[in-house]
Parts: sequence; C-alpha cells; structure tokens
Amino acid sequence: MLHALLRMHAHPSLETDLTASTGLPPLPSPTGASAAAPPLDLVFIEGFRGETVIGIHDTELHRPQPIVIDLHAGVPHARACDTDRIADTIDYSVVRDRLRQLLLEHRLQLLEAFAETIAHMLIHDFGAQWVRVKVVKPNKFDDLDAVGVQIERSAPALAPQA
Repeated sequence: MLHALLRMHAHPSLETDLTASTGLPPLPSPTGASAAAPPLDLVFIEGFRGETVIGIHDTELHRPQPIVIDLHAGVPHARACDTDRIADTIDYSVVRDRLRQLLLEHRLQLLEAFAETIAHMLIHDFGAQWVRVKVVKPNKFDDLDAVGVQIERSAPALAPQA
C-alpha cells in the first residue's frame, strides 16, 4: 500500500529509495505489465459466492463450506470496445458458469491451488493476458472475518515469429 501511495503521489526516486531501504523488490505496475506493454482493459467479477468442499482439516473435508471469489482479467484493448460484440471480449457470464462447474468438480485441498486453477482457466481458455484471483473463506474462524489467498499471474510471452 505504501509503495502504491508513493507511486501516485511522490517523486519516482522515493519509491526506489524505499525499495533499497526495505530490501523489498519494486512493485509491478497496477496491471502487472511492463512500461512498454500496452494498457489492459479489465473484465472483473467481484463477490461470486458459492459452496465447495475444500481444506485440509477434517472438519472441512465432509461438507461444503462458503467461499467468495473476486477476479480481474486483463485484455489488451478489448476489440469489444470498438465492435460492441460479446464475442470480442471475455464473457463474464461464461466465466461465472465455469466457476460454478469448478466448485462442483474440483478435488483440491488448498485455496492456493484452487486460485491457480482459476487463473489458468482465465489465461488459457479466455485469453486473458494478466489475472488477479482472490479466494476467501468467510467466517472461517470466530475471531476474524475471513481467510484466503490472492494471486496474480500473467500469460506467457509469445515467442517472436521468425
């Protein structure tokens, strides 16, 4: 958060100084793209709610529990901006259907692996160049609101054509 505030409101060298003093790597751009990469249009789903069997504790392995999924999928200037055709972008209703199917069919134990599966689907099946996936177990423990994981992934760079 501090890096992001510095990026927005401070001189660029201040972020470099903070990186050097904390030993943390520099933050990627908000879309995960390099400075030379085109900006991305983000298609997102927030607050997708469902139930699934997932976890490592005995109490989690025998009945579905609630999870909440947020995702952002970046595409370079979606053609749909120009064509106004759903076929030219990521159709979030189709993504929603695939999430529902995944909740029913997966056999994963960790939220990390579950989030990775969603990221892979968005990149390989829907053509996203960059994704952020957040998977949350709300009210998992009495003394906190939620536990979960958030990951970011980028599509592999295409090899130049010879």
